[in-house]
Amino acid sequence: MREWDPRSASATEVNSLVEAVNAVLAVDLPDDPPWRDVQVREYLAETMPGERRITWVAEDDRLPEGTGKIFGHVNILLLGDIGVLEVLVRPELRRRGLGRQLVAVAARRAYLEGFSSIGVEAIGGTSAIPFYQSLGFEREYVETRSVLSLDTVDWPALAGMANGISAGYRIEYHPGGPADHLLAAYAQAKAEAQRDDDDLDLAPRSSDPQRLRESLETLHRRGLKPYIVLAIHEATGHVAGLTEVVVPAQHPERADQYDTIVVREHRGYGIDRAIKARMLFELRAAEPTLRQVQTWNAQHNESMLKVNAELGYQSDRDWFEYIADVTQLVQSLEPTG
Repeated sequence: MREWDPRSASATEVNSLVEAVNAVLAVDLPDDPPWRDVQVREYLAETMPGERRITWVAEDDRLPEGTGKIFGHVNILLLGDIGVLEVLVRPELRRRGLGRQLVAVAARRAYLEGFSSIGVEAIGGTSAIPFYQSLGFEREYVETRSVLSLDTVDWPALAGMANGISAGYRIEYHPGGPADHLLAAYAQAKAEAQRDDDDLDLAPRSSDPQRLRESLETLHRRGLKPYIVLAIHEATGHVAGLTEVVVPAQHPERADQYDTIVVREHRGYGIDRAIKARMLFELRAAEPTLRQVQTWNAQHNESMLKVNAELGYQSDRDWFEYIADVTQLVQSLEPTG
């Protein structure tokens, strides 16, 4: 096992990592599209200013470094006061202690860096759930993933939803990100969502205008193409609602829904349905290879779950956010004897 820099990794290593990702998907999420070896280096290396991602790989040590097969991979994103962990082990090598070793090396680094907590996402119905529970991680938050297949969309009904916004609002489409003159209002709407949210923030939002611009630039560098639809309150020019979808270069057949926000005083005017419906029309035109969109919602967010169901999303499975105390985790993973 060694610390690994994706920027300087060989093409063989990057390709082997993509193969490992696809092997895991085939077992854990067999209906998800496989990854392509497109901007994978950038996806792993690029972070927001002030954040750091540290990565390790486990590989066949019988071969020269950089030429063998990657058996496992771990990275930890250090941000704020929490480290966010991602662990991957080839399915045929699970239950041999490799995952535990990967978590141990990342937890040790987080401890040395002065972090007190580690968070991780675990997919329901996979071996990740008992694995993290066995290490002492505690469940903090549950989301449901839903998937929409574009070939099942009722487009005439969707057009009605897209036009169903109340008078006094207009909808704007911003591929790549909002225009500069909208950044402050956009950031203000994002800030409200942070105040209302109670999850672990393992994928934190940007609610400062400059940081928001940097976040959008980082998405582009990572190969994640953002699409934004806004609802503008015409009397004030304020952003009353927004929805964000990102199309990854690594799996462009399936897009990821990011935030959908309706500012509190503008709720009840059909904004959520209208902006999400408009987004689907724009995606259909802009991304001809796109087949599906996936989104995650808290189980208590009944209003958004209802909107997604009306749009045609189908519930897929639960995703869990876990947290662990770094000191306790390091102590529990120390080798004995």
